[in-house]
Amino acid sequence: MDKAKIYVKVEAEFTTDGTLRPQCIIWEDGRRFEIDKITDCRRAASLKAGGAGLRYTCMISGSPHYLFYEENYKWFVEDK
Repeated sequence: MDKAKIYVKVEAEFTTDGTLRPQCIIWEDGRRFEIDKITDCRRAASLKAGGAGLRYTCMISGSPHYLFYEENYKWFVEDK
C-alpha cells in the first residue's frame, strides 16, 4: 500500500549560521511532538510518499522519524 504525505505545522528556528532547525511537530488536531534531537539532515526524496527536499531524521520520544521540508516551504511526514 502506498503511503501518503501528511502536511504538518512545525515550529522551527534559523540559527545564527543560517541553519533551519525544526523543534516541534504539530498535528492538525493540535497534538505536539517535541523533537529531542536531529541526527541527520540531507537532500533526499521520500520514496514512500513522493516528493523531495530536506529530510530531517528526528528523534521523538526515543524513536527515529523522518520530517521533510519541501522546496515550496511545506513540511510533511509519511503516513504509516
